[in-house]
Formats: sequence, C-alpha cells, structure tokens
Amino acid sequence: MQKTKGELLKDKIIVTKPRDVGRLYSKSRFGKTIKNNKLMINLIEGVFLLEEEKIKLFEKEKEINFEYLLKKSILTIPNFEIKYIVFRDLRKKGYIIQTYEDDNNFDFIVLENKNNSNEENINYFVSVFSERDTIDVKKIKLFIDKANDKKGILWFSIVDEEGDITYYEISINNLKGENLEKKYQKTNSILMENRVLILNDKTSKKLFEEEFYGKPFGKGLQISMVEALYLLNKDFLKIETINNEKITEFKLFKKYIKIKQPDIDLRFNIYKDLKKRGLIVKTGFKFGTHFRAYSKKPNITHAEYLIQVVNKNFKSIWSDFSRAIRLAHSVNKEIIFAIHYNKKKIDYIKLGRLRP
Repeated sequence: MQKTKGELLKDKIIVTKPRDVGRLYSKSRFGKTIKNNKLMINLIEGVFLLEEEKIKLFEKEKEINFEYLLKKSILTIPNFEIKYIVFRDLRKKGYIIQTYEDDNNFDFIVLENKNNSNEENINYFVSVFSERDTIDVKKIKLFIDKANDKKGILWFSIVDEEGDITYYEISINNLKGENLEKKYQKTNSILMENRVLILNDKTSKKLFEEEFYGKPFGKGLQISMVEALYLLNKDFLKIETINNEKITEFKLFKKYIKIKQPDIDLRFNIYKDLKKRGLIVKTGFKFGTHFRAYSKKPNITHAEYLIQVVNKNFKSIWSDFSRAIRLAHSVNKEIIFAIHYNKKKIDYIKLGRLRP
C-alpha cells in the first residue's frame, strides 16, 4: 500500500491529497482540516505516524527520517518526551487523542464516541507530568474546575524515569454517610497524656455503639484527643486532669492539645465536617493518613475512605501522592485529600488509579 505523504512546514505537517486526508482524518482522526481540503498534523502526531511507518515526510522536497523529526520536536515542544510517551500509549490502546490547544491547563483531549446517538459523548482532559514534578492542591483544584466547566473528566498521566505511565482520574468527591449525629448526656472524663478516658459505663457503651467513638477500656471508653475535642465542643463532655483540675473550656482544651498536635485546628475542622456529612471517623494512622471514614457503621462495612488533611498551600512531588494512592488501593479504599481553605470551605479531592 502506498504511504501517505506529508510536507513539513516549520512546526506543522501538511497533507494535501484527498485520499490521504480521508485516511488520516476521517478514518483515524489525526490532525485537523484546513482550507482547500488540506490536513494539518502537529509534530507529536507526525512523530507517531513516522514511527508507525504510516507516513512519508518531506521538507523542501527532501525526505526526512524519524530521528530528524524527533529532534525537531524536542527542540520545539516543551516536555515533548513525556507528552509523546502518553500520546503514543493512548493511541496504541485505540483511543482517539488530540493535542489540546484551547489553553495551558491540559495537554490532550481523549474523545469518546458512543455508538448510541442518544448518549452524550464524554471527553477526557489529560494533563501530563513527570514523576519529578511538584504539584500543589491549588493547581489540582484548578484542573478539576476547568474539566468540569467543559463537562469532561480529568486524567493525570505521570511518566516515570523508565517511561512507564501511571494514570489517575481526579475528581471532587461529595462524601456522604448514613450516620446521623446523636445527642448524649453530659458525662465526666479524665485527661491522660494522649487520650481521654470516660469511666461511665452506660455513656461509654452508647458512644461506642451509636457512633463508634474510641475503644472500650474496661467498662469505660478511651477516646482520642480529636474525639474529646468534638464532644467537648458539643457540650457532651466534662474533662478533668488526674489532679482534679477542670478543663471545661473548649478553647483551653484545644490550646492544651495544640502543644503536642500543632495541626489540630486543620484536623478538627475536617473531623467536624466529616461528622456533619454522616460519616464515622476514626484514626487513619495504620494506613499512613489522618483519618479513615465509614459511610455505614464499622460492624456493617469496612472503611471506604482514607482521608489526608492538607492546607490550601500544600505542595508535594508525585511519588508522595503515588504512595498514598497505591496503599489505599491495596486495602480496597479510596484516598481523599481534604483541602482546608477555612472553617467554611473544604474540598475533598479523590485521586483514583486508572487503567485506560
């Protein structure tokens, strides 16, 4: 079969023969049509077609090879190497993928064509990163908002040093549970070094059975500092030290905790919000996160979510995100990054492993 012919003009490849245009554009969705029924292909597409030996390229009537076009592309396109690796991978998987040129938020758009014309097509917006890149949660939120505005789904593609790709689907998660907050009779408790002890057996039993606070301790209940802070704030708890000193004020108790747990404000605000959403919230220490959360009671279901609390300026390298996501998947849970802007604004971002 005769190969398609294209001409390299600066940083674009032009295909002129109608049969070649039909083969590349109408059949395989490469490039975009321009005036006089010509087809314009970008350098990433051109390198792929040349590598697959589906096109012959000429510059000033002289045929050019793969190495020549590759070098030109590297010099012309920022981060060409990782962008091309992702483009090539998705194309070989059978996806229709095009370079995204509307703004700088995305690198590619993956088009999904549904056979049923009554269903709306879904577009996937792809941003490409190196494993060494630093990412901040503000930028992630911006990408999500941009993809949502275009009624699409956001994918992140992370390319490691060996050229392997890890894909993530990124979205805002509106966490909801079935556990309504209960009211409890005010009860006494004793402040220990890193926890609070409730000795009233009836109250302890109710707190544990209704909302799985703490952990049984004899006939009583030991609860975490954040749980104690929450119950004190709700006026369900009276706290005394071992020396019978009363700590009845919420602000005073929070100040006491802050000495050993400087991030208590952030974690407490997230804890309160999760409780309002009907979730049962427990420590996530054994999973390397701040909290684990249940939509139903723990005797009915396992924790569905691992919650990592971060402030609005949080930045990290991708390997940190990768560890958290892989651990969550290994224990059949979803990793959620809770972004704390202020007491009234919190976003829950889900990063899910994807195999396109």
